[in-house]
Amino acid sequence: MKKILLIISSMMVIILVIGTVIYYSNNNEEQLNDASSTEQSSSKTEQPQSEDLQPINNNPVTYSLQNNELNISHNYGEDWITVPIETDLLFEGEYDGGEQELIEDSYVLTEDRAAFLYSKGPDWDEKRIILTYSLDKGDTWEETVVTDQATSMRFRKIDFLNDTFGYIIFSGGRTMSEEGVRIFITENGGDNWDETNNLGVTRLISDGGFIDETTGFLSFGTSDPSEPNMHVTQNAGDTWEQSIFNMPEKYDDIFVLAEVPRKENNHLIVLVNQGPHGDYKGGKIKGQFISEDNGKTWTFEKEVQPDEAK
Repeated sequence: MKKILLIISSMMVIILVIGTVIYYSNNNEEQLNDASSTEQSSSKTEQPQSEDLQPINNNPVTYSLQNNELNISHNYGEDWITVPIETDLLFEGEYDGGEQELIEDSYVLTEDRAAFLYSKGPDWDEKRIILTYSLDKGDTWEETVVTDQATSMRFRKIDFLNDTFGYIIFSGGRTMSEEGVRIFITENGGDNWDETNNLGVTRLISDGGFIDETTGFLSFGTSDPSEPNMHVTQNAGDTWEQSIFNMPEKYDDIFVLAEVPRKENNHLIVLVNQGPHGDYKGGKIKGQFISEDNGKTWTFEKEVQPDEAK
């Protein structure tokens, strides 16, 4: 009898020991799992995932500035190519707008060409004006120095009229209501840029552009214009002269700021708006003028409603 009790007692002790070992083993495993989960959660908090890129518009060729990168897409944002430019450089200079979208007219983005204009340098008066561009949908990129002697840009504009001819207009060094304006053209698709002759006007530029490979325009007077001040070249920037506007007396001091002209049939058309302080018929009406001599003189044709001014 004593032997039986001894055997039973021994078995109970063994069972208690085994149960204790199993309990602590499972408890330690759960603590380790909890610690691992906490560590992974902490790791995710410290290293957040990059947000998915969203196109800036609904165009098939578009871009994104998310995640501090410039990316472009040629298929509505399904696939993206990173542009090798520091995003801060795209907004360098005298610019106080938002940085959610690229500066208007500072880039070209089409099916056949992606080009971005920006400046880089240590000081405001020691800037290089640079164009980074691709002609193969971002597979390869070229960087061209338009000029290595410039000031920080205020106004900036780039465009290409065809595969070879393009222009760049920028201003800088503003003091009060004066600044310098420089114009460059390319005839080989952007590989090299040649500066045109300076027209000597120091007023603030409001807009400019070429309508063909020889005819270009610059419009001045952004702060308080009293009449259109537009200059034209008919020899690709070798010489410039001020355009003459035959303004009807009733529109004096109303239509004061010329936009970039366009070709239509056998003449040119330009819209002249009311400037920043216009209040004639709500301030949105524009005057339409036509030129029969390629931009030298302009004759009033009609008032244009806002929805027609395109």
